[in-house]
Amino acid sequence: MELNNLTPAKGSTKGRKRIARGQGSGKGGTATRGHKGAKSRSGYSKKIGFEGGQMPLQRRVPKFGFKNPTRVEYKGINVSTLQSLADNKKVSKIDVETLVQFGLISKNDLVKILGNGDLAAKLEVEAHAFSKSAIEKIEKAEGKATKL
Repeated sequence: MELNNLTPAKGSTKGRKRIARGQGSGKGGTATRGHKGAKSRSGYSKKIGFEGGQMPLQRRVPKFGFKNPTRVEYKGINVSTLQSLADNKKVSKIDVETLVQFGLISKNDLVKILGNGDLAAKLEVEAHAFSKSAIEKIEKAEGKATKL
């Protein structure tokens, strides 16, 4: 046995069906496509979402909603998070770079400080926006809230 005379085992492979090769083949005429209609034509491809002429789902369902192109989205950081940073990491000044450094935000995020939780540490906080309750809690703890 050599590489030039290797063949598959008998009956393990099957030849492809040769259609549209004349009437004598038994697969001539319509070439297994049936009679007439779009699917029998050459170059036929069904449109995406085509449902046989029935009104397609994406045209039956009404459009709704609105995406505001000028929306400004902030990443919310709670006062309780600032307190845990002050306790665990011993920081007194918290700004965007600090929050990025500790992995709370990514560098392009806008930050809004929110008032959930309690704050006992005296902190200097710099952020893009503050809620009213957050400003109250920071100033009550004798800290300073600076808007960027």
